[in-house]
Amino acid sequence: MRPLVSDRSMENSSPLEDAIRHQDRITLASVAAAVEKGSGVLAFQPIVQAQRTKTPAFYEGLIRIIDDSGRLVPLRDFMPQAEPTELGRKIDCLSLSLGLQTLAEDPGLRLSINMSARSILYPEWINTLRRGVSGDPMLGERLILEITESSAMGMPEEVQDFMAEVQGYGISLALDDFGAGYTSFRYLRDFCFDMIKIDGQFIREIATKPDNQVLTRALQSIAHHFDMFTVAESVETAEEAAFLIDIGIDCLQGYYFGAPTIAPPWKTPPSLATR
Repeated sequence: MRPLVSDRSMENSSPLEDAIRHQDRITLASVAAAVEKGSGVLAFQPIVQAQRTKTPAFYEGLIRIIDDSGRLVPLRDFMPQAEPTELGRKIDCLSLSLGLQTLAEDPGLRLSINMSARSILYPEWINTLRRGVSGDPMLGERLILEITESSAMGMPEEVQDFMAEVQGYGISLALDDFGAGYTSFRYLRDFCFDMIKIDGQFIREIATKPDNQVLTRALQSIAHHFDMFTVAESVETAEEAAFLIDIGIDCLQGYYFGAPTIAPPWKTPPSLATR
């Protein structure tokens, strides 16, 4: 297993930097122990269709790790460091297992689960997926896998082979954080994503920022050219939602329509904000 944190020389580092590195190691060790125990839950956030904003089209299941004290460890405290390591693969396995279990428990649910393209080559992850869909042939049609843009573009051939397999199960594929990295449009042309999730940095304050408006329209145009649905992430205000609906974005996600919650909202429907 790769080290959780690299052992680069700390020569010339400040006491504050040393303290941060020490805390990172403690956090990663705590997360690794929790993942080994399967100590995690999904937090569910609704994604709504632009023309039917009161009814979720599907939910995104976001992994939450619970440490020994019972605390939910914020993703920002460990995911950037864990993602390229084996710990990242194990987190993806736990997230997928929880997602498949949730889908099996509620036949009317459609759910998206996050993954790194690196997990495609991790035997435990791909075997978990194959077992899940083989046990219920209809389950795959309700599962959406969200692959981060940065990881997908780093291994395009492997992603294409993976797509050919999982689309045979009826699984939909989403390119997450579209626009956040350095997308190769040549690869995007060759990929078969069903939907594109436009990164929140382009969505926040879009109603008043012309630059965000131009960039979002461009990303939307690219997605629609390749027959991919568009999802706008990080929609937080009525003005943002109204603008996105007016320009033809297909689906919306963000705190304006519902915050992530570990209590399954389809069992106790929350009051959804209206436009």
